[in-house]
Amino acid sequence: MPATTEPLIVHEHDVEAVPLPGGGSFLLLEDGRGTAGLLGVNRLVLPAGADGTRPHHHTLSTEVFHVLDGVMEFLVGGTVTRVGRGGLVVVPPGAIHAFGASAEGPAGFLAVLTPGVERFAYFRQLGRIARGEAGWESMDGLHDESDVHFDGGPDWR
Repeated sequence: MPATTEPLIVHEHDVEAVPLPGGGSFLLLEDGRGTAGLLGVNRLVLPAGADGTRPHHHTLSTEVFHVLDGVMEFLVGGTVTRVGRGGLVVVPPGAIHAFGASAEGPAGFLAVLTPGVERFAYFRQLGRIARGEAGWESMDGLHDESDVHFDGGPDWR
């Protein structure tokens, strides 16, 4: 991938919000296009006790999570760990991980994926599924192109 030569600035009014049930949302900040594939960035806000994803791994990218609000629960290395506001989780390629908000209250994080993979279509479709507007089979094909490979069912905690 060619390196970007221009700085990237994303203003709040340019951020796409994908609504999720219970007041959650994906905030789509950068999916690699504006950085020539260097990184992708999104923010996820989840209501209390909501899962963000089931166990999965990425073959190409490292994923970095910075908890901004509340307490998140992360499955990494076969262990569920609670990470509060200000905490950081770094997941290298191939490491199986999952995450969700703790039962105590809503939580959210900033996620950085490097190198960046174009994943906005993936997050939009997850939003449709979560809102009952589409079925899980609508994700066929999106998993591989988004470098998301599932390693277990939804019951991880």
